[in-house]
This record gives sequence, structure tokens and C-alpha cells, in this order.
Amino acid sequence: MQIKPDQLDAHLKRGLRPLYTLHGDEPLLALEASDAIRAAARDAGHTEREVHHVAGAHFDWSSLLGAASSMSLFAEAKIVEIRIPSGKPGKDGSQALQHYCEHLPEGVVTLVTLPRLDRQQSGSAWFGALESAGVTLRLDPVERQALPQWIAQRLAAQNQRVAAGEEGQRTLAFFADRVEGNLLAAQQELTKLGLLYPAGELSFDQVEAAVLNVARYSVFKLGEAVLAGQVSRVLRMLDGLRAEGEAAVLVHWTLAEDIRALRRCKDAVAAGKPLPMALRENRIWGLKERLFERALPRLGDGTIEHLIEAAHVCDGLVKGLKHPQWPQDPWIGLQRLALQLASSMQAAHLPRGATAQRLVLQA
Repeated sequence: MQIKPDQLDAHLKRGLRPLYTLHGDEPLLALEASDAIRAAARDAGHTEREVHHVAGAHFDWSSLLGAASSMSLFAEAKIVEIRIPSGKPGKDGSQALQHYCEHLPEGVVTLVTLPRLDRQQSGSAWFGALESAGVTLRLDPVERQALPQWIAQRLAAQNQRVAAGEEGQRTLAFFADRVEGNLLAAQQELTKLGLLYPAGELSFDQVEAAVLNVARYSVFKLGEAVLAGQVSRVLRMLDGLRAEGEAAVLVHWTLAEDIRALRRCKDAVAAGKPLPMALRENRIWGLKERLFERALPRLGDGTIEHLIEAAHVCDGLVKGLKHPQWPQDPWIGLQRLALQLASSMQAAHLPRGATAQRLVLQA
């Protein structure tokens, strides 16, 4: 059974299941979910705790199976945690997990923690056994567009709120910009607001004075922002990546690979291949898939060729070469490339008939 993280508390109040599987790469949500399950298990009398850390291929799975099945009549009920940080239990581990799920020990609440799983891992027999035998929670990062609502919900939980209307939206947007990609820091800032100010409404000035700039940016999230045409966010993310010491070469590779993917998909469609098939063959999934589907039919060949040429020039800049028509600073060059791609994608996302003036105003 799969449930969402915000459903966990209500689920636990109805009673414990013998097996819980957490998978995802959001540390705060994983920590909170694990703590909630442990607390519920302790309240139900599971006073002992046993942790098995699967560090590599040489983990002794027989020790886990033996320990779980060795409960005596007078033993305390316990919590068994199985941590697989690689998300790859191996052949022996796969068989052991399936056997474990088929013979769940009585008096034991088992908690399995995994990182974010790819399509092959989530479709494996061992993960299917975990899903079938217990409760599964997928713990994904909170995306930027959902972050203001997430912050508002967390404020409400501590009896605080922002002003209604446009002012409140501005406050939440400011908060989200400062903590994007770093939910642990976001929770710390929320706790700080709870300590600094009483219950009730928070003003923009109060939030601005209290919340630090603790955002963390990812080059892969940068790619999504560029393809979505989010110009102001792209500029902010580039500044953040540079300040965090990210390699300019990696940022360029991300942007250039998206441009090359646009070219490959465009060529495939021109050759008669359906767009969904072209996207799958080029491994375009999730949010990027939706962005490609919406923009690709309206991107001209000339626009894509211009972007490819710009990516080629920028490749030289990040490797120390110079170009007479481009800035010498590689990060300024990356900014120029990102803005060219973002502006092209933004124009392609606009409704037909929208003017260039509207594009400038949005930027």
C-alpha cells in the first residue's frame, strides 16, 4: 500500500503495520517519517531497536533473517531497521528481502529506508515484495512551485500565517526563494519564526528580517528552470551555483545536453517518428517531457541551430578559450547561453498570438 507523507500521521493513529518502506532523496521528510514510525512503534510497546546497515555486497543477509526469526516468547517487541543507502541489495539481498516479506516476524515492526530509486529498481521483484507486504512512502523533494504552499502549511501547524492576498503570496515567494532545495534549512527557519514571533499573522518585514538565504541549487533543477522559461529563477540559480563553487563545465554540459536533446527530438519528429517515442528514446522523462512536448513543435530549426552554435562557443569559454563576440568570464557566458535557451523556450510556451513585448515583461 502506498501513502503520501502527509497521510502518515493519520495512518499511524489507525494502527501500525508490520512493514514500512521509505524511499526518496529528501532528508527532512525521510527523517520526519522515520521518527513518526519509531514513535508510534514505541508507544505500541516495541521497546527494542535493531539496525542493519547494508554497506555493500558483502552484507550478511542471513544474520538479518536469523535475528528477525529468533524472537522468543518472552522477548520484547522490537523495531528492525534495514538501511540500504545504495538502493541496490544485490542478488542475495533481493532473495533475502523477498523471503523476509513472505515471513514477516511477529512482534516486529520493520522499517526499510532507501534512496531515490530509478525505474529499474522500483520495478524489481524485491521492491515489489516490499510494496505488497507493507506500507510504502515516496519522499520526493518539494518542487519550487509547491514550496510556498508547503511553507504555509508548516506555518499553520505552529499557529502562524502570512497576510491574505498579494502581500501574503509575496511573503511566501520570498521565503521559498531563500530556502529552495534545502528543506532542512527551511524547517529551521520556520522553527525560528515560531520562537521569534507569537502565534498569528506574520508580516513580510518580519519574515525578511528572520529568514536567511540558505537555498541550495542543483544543475539539474537549473535545466528544468531554463526549459520552463523561468528567466528570473534561472539568473538566481546561476548566481547560487557559482557561489557554491559548482563547476562551470558541469553547468555547461547540462545546458548543452538539453539543447542537443531538442535537436535530436526535432530531427526524429521530422523523420516521421511520433514525438512521445522520440522523447522516450532520448530519455526525456517527467517535467522535462512535458516541457519538450509543449515547446518542441513551436521551436524553429533556425532557433535550435543558433542555440547549438552558442553552446559550442560557451564550451570553449569554460575550457579557457576566448571568443571575440562573447564575454571572457565563463559564468557570464553561461548566463548568456542559459538566457538564450530560456527565452526561446518561454516564447515557445506562450499562447499563440502573444507578443514579444509580453515576453520581455515576463522576463
